[in-house]
Amino acid sequence: MSKENGLIYRISGPVVTAVGISPRMYEVVRVGDEGLMGEVIELHGDQSVIQVYEETSGVKPGEPVIRTGQTLSVQLGPGLLTQIYDGIQRPLPKLEKSMGVFITRGVDADGLDLERKWDFEPKVSVGDSVDSGQVIGIVQETETIEHRVMIPPSIKGIVKKIESGSFNIKETICELEDGTEISMMQEWPVRHPRPFSQKYAPDVPLITGQRILDFLFPLAKGGTAGIPGPFGSGKTVTQQQLAKWSDAEIVVYIGCGERGNEMTEVLDEFPHLIDPNTNKPLMNRTVMIANTSNMPVAAREASVYTGVTIAEYFRDMGYNVALMADSTSRWAEAMREISSRLEEMPGEEGYPAYLSSRLAEFYERAGRVRTLAGDDGSVSVIGAVSPPGGDISEPVSQGTLRIVKVFWGLDAGLARQRHFPAISWLSSYSLYPQSLDQWYRDNIAQDFPDLRTEISTLLQVEAELQEIVQLVGSDALPIDQQLTLEVARMIREFFLQQNAFHDVDTFSDLKLQYEMAKAILTFQAEAKKAIAGGALLEDVVNIPARTDLMRGRFEKGYQEKINQMISEMSKQISESLEVN
Repeated sequence: MSKENGLIYRISGPVVTAVGISPRMYEVVRVGDEGLMGEVIELHGDQSVIQVYEETSGVKPGEPVIRTGQTLSVQLGPGLLTQIYDGIQRPLPKLEKSMGVFITRGVDADGLDLERKWDFEPKVSVGDSVDSGQVIGIVQETETIEHRVMIPPSIKGIVKKIESGSFNIKETICELEDGTEISMMQEWPVRHPRPFSQKYAPDVPLITGQRILDFLFPLAKGGTAGIPGPFGSGKTVTQQQLAKWSDAEIVVYIGCGERGNEMTEVLDEFPHLIDPNTNKPLMNRTVMIANTSNMPVAAREASVYTGVTIAEYFRDMGYNVALMADSTSRWAEAMREISSRLEEMPGEEGYPAYLSSRLAEFYERAGRVRTLAGDDGSVSVIGAVSPPGGDISEPVSQGTLRIVKVFWGLDAGLARQRHFPAISWLSSYSLYPQSLDQWYRDNIAQDFPDLRTEISTLLQVEAELQEIVQLVGSDALPIDQQLTLEVARMIREFFLQQNAFHDVDTFSDLKLQYEMAKAILTFQAEAKKAIAGGALLEDVVNIPARTDLMRGRFEKGYQEKINQMISEMSKQISESLEVN
């Protein structure tokens, strides 16, 4: 395509107006003498409005604007895993080597290493008919993940030539009879969802190993979750736990507009985290996008789309992907700033009127699907929201809640009490249990859903009783209600509290979660019987076996011992009856 040159007419922060070019919407252009990267977002007659993904200080009207004919795209292929990118897929470690810690403006860098050789092993032969999305070969990208090289969408034909051996990602590895050449690299426009053949119902859980999430508020594979919470309530730790322990094979972590020191913490910690399934570094199956709050605002908006496109690419290979966006509030703030520069009519709290539709567009790209090749893959999206002052009535939180099916509400009060994860069991919810219950019945236990309902009911009853306790004290309550308070305290301290930094307690298998819940309800049933027979509440509550049961969760081999501990507890409760 011939490149037209235009001129800068007006500059307002990251928004530049150009004249003399006639580009398409969302076309990438180069702005100013330094060739800053920008994207066309509005067209008015002969004026083109461009959002620039880099700092525009010092750029003057009259400088050139050059069309590229491309839309904002990402490079997809071997070499994505273990990488740390900025919002427009420039590899940060590579840029740091060449120019130090501050990125020079107008610098261009490929998202993938175009020279590195990969060992390609074909999975189809000459004469085979291949279709869009079909896997034609594999590359061992990291120790733990094989990269499946696919036919790009909208291409099909008969294989004329395919070779095994060592290639870089630009070299042709396969040629079709119609002359189409296929390399290991694809480019894909970030604003277009990648195609698939069918979306499934969300009926398989994403197992996280976090008891409060898996048991009370489960997330389905391909589901969407929001984690709103005030500063210091543990959003980042919760997302790191999900990245480390969830049964997704690939993790895409987008640090979108987070403070530099928080992002540094994540970048420091992630390379040292060990994948519990393979004992290899977790980075082997992770792609990180780091876009701190002091980086240009417009690139923050792009980072979310870049991340979700990479996630969809791995989904198309048949992997389950967990996408963490931390935080969508900062993304919305970038939209608000650009909207005000465009002089658009502001909506609620100054956010643009299209805030909800942009959020929906992003979360809609989650899902468990049948890929074009006929495999199953999923992208589960977990978005953190940072409402100012922890007030979730603000537009970003409310817009997110309307779209996501799981709400894990973090509570500053619980965090102050050192109850972690500080997820409020009274304000959180999940809309997935009905569709997941059959899976739990088939794979864990028939009465799993009933146990969940009983535990939830006990926590609700406790909340009501606490109001009375604050007025008259717990001693004024009838014995059965005092027992309910004790059982609820056991749920909170033994079951819902979980130490993310403890070797054993950091992860709980689903079967163990079920056993722990059963232990609590067994204690309640046996205690009721004993008290009805004349035992004292104090004696029943203070039996040693109950303390052993609660402390035992920090010891290795707890899962094998728990049933024996429950039997011992029942025995000691019966004995407390005999004492009286």
